[in-house]
Amino acid sequence: MKIRNLARPLASLAVLIGFLGIAPDVVAQRTQAEPPATPIAFPAADVVFPEGVAVHPVNGQLFVGSTANGAVYRGDVRRPERGLSVFLPGGADGRTTAIGMKVDAKGYLWIAGGATGKIWMYDSITGRLLSEFWNGLSASTFVNDITVTPDGAIYATDSNTPILYRVAPDAQGVYQFSYWLDFRGTALEYTQGFNLNGITSTADGKYLVVVQSNTGKLFRIATASKEVAEIPLAGGDRVTSGDGILLDGSTLYVTRNSLGLIVKLELAADLSSGKQVGSFTSSSFRYPTTIAKWGDRLLVVNSQFNRRGTPPNPELPFTTSLVSIP
Repeated sequence: MKIRNLARPLASLAVLIGFLGIAPDVVAQRTQAEPPATPIAFPAADVVFPEGVAVHPVNGQLFVGSTANGAVYRGDVRRPERGLSVFLPGGADGRTTAIGMKVDAKGYLWIAGGATGKIWMYDSITGRLLSEFWNGLSASTFVNDITVTPDGAIYATDSNTPILYRVAPDAQGVYQFSYWLDFRGTALEYTQGFNLNGITSTADGKYLVVVQSNTGKLFRIATASKEVAEIPLAGGDRVTSGDGILLDGSTLYVTRNSLGLIVKLELAADLSSGKQVGSFTSSSFRYPTTIAKWGDRLLVVNSQFNRRGTPPNPELPFTTSLVSIP
């Protein structure tokens, strides 16, 4: 996720494609028919500018965070017509913003804190704060997105500092925070701008996959050895403006926020390479950021970051789209 303040949103995807120098016919050839979408609405008056989304793997409880004040909203993916309501009030526990989030197998809700440098751990049923972790960086940090591996560990990206964080239970079951991987000297080089963003993991937890927004590159990280390798895409494709990502078997979905697209990639079995096999958009998308999967549908957060000007001029209510996967 990257929060942008744009005075005037671009008029259309075609204008944006031309601005970025991308051949419109290439995008058109790859873009699939618009899938059915159901909006899940926030309270009508709430100025949310949402970013992260998580869904409980068993009960279908849906969580979406606000970058405006750190509030976390809850809904039921099985009853989208009920909309979303405040679950964790903004500002509570020092949570002034809420970026990426995940719910693990134990029902713990993990929230990345952006420029606060924090990660919060909550009971997703009661809303009780279970633990809080801080990276100790008062500047040049943006804890962005989170993934969970089967061993109960969570990994979090930092878009400004070349470190991957890990929080995992020790032998006594106490969760410990660590600067797990320093990217300096690896294949993943931080450059000017917004770097690591979305993160996901394989079902067995052997590999992590991350996207570097400013370069459009994807990387594979081995959790056993910490080896970092780029995942080259066929034809030299890149996914600039890559935000939230989701790995489903060998299929990787990448949200390209400023393009309003979700790109579908097929990766090799060992994640050593990949190719784009399609993409789709929706008239319901409003600068989409992160995604979560429920059955054969994706939950897509409509951030409206392109309307976060001075003053902001969002379309109300804010929504999250429940989209059938084409």
